[in-house]
Amino acid sequence: MSRGANGPPRRRVSTAALRRELLLFVEGLRTEEIYLVDWHRRYRDRVRLTIDPYRAGPFQLVERAVAAQRAEAYDARRGRGRAYDQIWCVFDRDEHPNFESAVDLAARHGIRVAVSNPCIELWFLLHFEDQTAFIDRHEAQARAETILCCSKVLSPAALESLADGYDEARQRAMRLDEKHHGDGSPPGSNPSSGLWRVIDQVRDA
Repeated sequence: MSRGANGPPRRRVSTAALRRELLLFVEGLRTEEIYLVDWHRRYRDRVRLTIDPYRAGPFQLVERAVAAQRAEAYDARRGRGRAYDQIWCVFDRDEHPNFESAVDLAARHGIRVAVSNPCIELWFLLHFEDQTAFIDRHEAQARAETILCCSKVLSPAALESLADGYDEARQRAMRLDEKHHGDGSPPGSNPSSGLWRVIDQVRDA
């Protein structure tokens, strides 16, 4: 321990103690978790990322996140650990009922959302090419599978390609947001993806 100028030795704060802690709730059974765990592996010295095992549609996912938020805050107030710095829900627009209610519930409780419209495979496509026209989820899935040479279970090679193309995908996703704003489309219209927002939190923690 180092000694302060006029006081007792200062306690060193470990790197682990400084890491931002994120709790994530994801819709998909495999793809989202594999993808996000890979990003965590790359930046685990900066951030601690926990993926809850619960799987459901958007509204149920947000309800679960709100319950977790309350439980974490309760424990933190009583000195049993600390609450997560951020809580995220990651899901597709797809054709889910109560989608707008899920987004509204998340906003009211400070739960962050990362939505891909129509599906996460659109986000994968943006790593390799522009996609400005409406795209059906089945087409997005088929094209992503062809480009990545794998399906729901992302291979190590696919994960590496996605990491390499992240900056381009982020720029394309941001341009889509600008496009929708410019032509008067609702935010998050097809095609769009906000997955880069949660990845930025992992990379820049």
